[in-house]
Amino acid sequence: MERTNPATGETLEPVADDTDEDIEAALDAASDAFAEWREVSMGERQRLIGRAADVLRENKQEYAELMTREMGKPIDGAVAEVEKCAWACEYYEERADEHLQDELVGSAPETKTYVSHEPLGPILAVMPWNYPFWQVFRFIAPHVTAGNVGLLKHASNVPGVAQAIEDVMLEAGYPEDVFQSLIIHSDPVEEIIRDQRVKAVTLTGSEGAGRAVAETAGSEIKKSVLELGGNDPFVVLDDADVDTAAAVGANARTLNSGQSCIASKRFIVHEAVYDEFVEKFVGEMDDLTVGDPEDEDTDVGPQAREDLMKDLHDQVERTIEAGATCELGGEPLDRDGFYYPPTVLTDVPRDAAAANEEVFGPAASIFEVGSEDEAITLANDIEYGLGASVWTDDLERGERVAHEFEAGMTYVNQLVKSDPRLPFGGVKDSGYGRELARRGIREFVNEKTVWVQSAADH
Repeated sequence: MERTNPATGETLEPVADDTDEDIEAALDAASDAFAEWREVSMGERQRLIGRAADVLRENKQEYAELMTREMGKPIDGAVAEVEKCAWACEYYEERADEHLQDELVGSAPETKTYVSHEPLGPILAVMPWNYPFWQVFRFIAPHVTAGNVGLLKHASNVPGVAQAIEDVMLEAGYPEDVFQSLIIHSDPVEEIIRDQRVKAVTLTGSEGAGRAVAETAGSEIKKSVLELGGNDPFVVLDDADVDTAAAVGANARTLNSGQSCIASKRFIVHEAVYDEFVEKFVGEMDDLTVGDPEDEDTDVGPQAREDLMKDLHDQVERTIEAGATCELGGEPLDRDGFYYPPTVLTDVPRDAAAANEEVFGPAASIFEVGSEDEAITLANDIEYGLGASVWTDDLERGERVAHEFEAGMTYVNQLVKSDPRLPFGGVKDSGYGRELARRGIREFVNEKTVWVQSAADH
């Protein structure tokens, strides 16, 4: 795996790929490990995931610096990401047994009937680079604690993170091979999904990758969970607190340097507050500090790869060519590394690139609408359905609008975010299935009906 520091453009020491023989050995080891791991008590599994939280916190600066080197995450955000992973681990340390307890179901007299939740086996997790620790621990914490074993195919630009995560598990005391990182490119993934030793697959990534994984898993009749892209609307109604909406909106668009599937990307603003919002939002975006991700004062770091920065700029250029006005930014920065500034586009045509494609970087598009109904219609007029937020001083109105959004997660006066206590996932081309919380841990278990009756009762 070739690696490049996106802040400098300098080449990092490469990480050796796993061979076909290594993959075969890992699949065998995963199958063998599952036979023993599934018999480990829930209490012990919960203890170990709690210990993983301890290891994460003990080494959080080291892991944060590794993320910053490999994919350019600003260091404060990287430290926060490790802390969030620890939080997810602690959540399942506390709640996994509750979420997976047997469910008694009344049936015939003199019988005992219930549903048990039993692990499936080795699960393949295909994970992205943008939140390289969080996305993986969002998988590990529920599904390994449920009794499955994990095989990670991480993004090719963060192999160091992949290795570090495996080390976290071993240091926490997990048996060897309960979780393994495969240092591979995308080519072997289809064959791995088809392998009879792999029982299910989860992917966080692009729509194209999701379609390919779903097709393969479906042809093998294997469960899959997909968390794909988003083009999330941020709706500002006529009675919104514009100062707060502008400040939170700028943060929502530029978290992780704008490289987030749940980042607010399309700002849909009522005409009554449109001019005020644009002025304040542009000011908030302009005040952000673009710089070295190792500097704690940096708000926006580099894009993770040069090709991603070029793709982002192409989307901005095509949107401007279609008739949009660039209020701020709009050109890559003339410096070492892959830096793109906070960018604001107004007068965006509704058929332009930024209106319909996922813009994965710190570029916001603002749309003016004349009514609440028009705002809802525009918010839903995309193929994606991951998250959405609405801003209003009338909470009943906000809750009603939230129900009108075609999205898996809706927020009133809050940016879209993930939380271990709540299910995470989308609809439409943003995928299917849920991660986190009670619903997440049950995605990869066999919900088995058990009927117990004395032979004498027949």
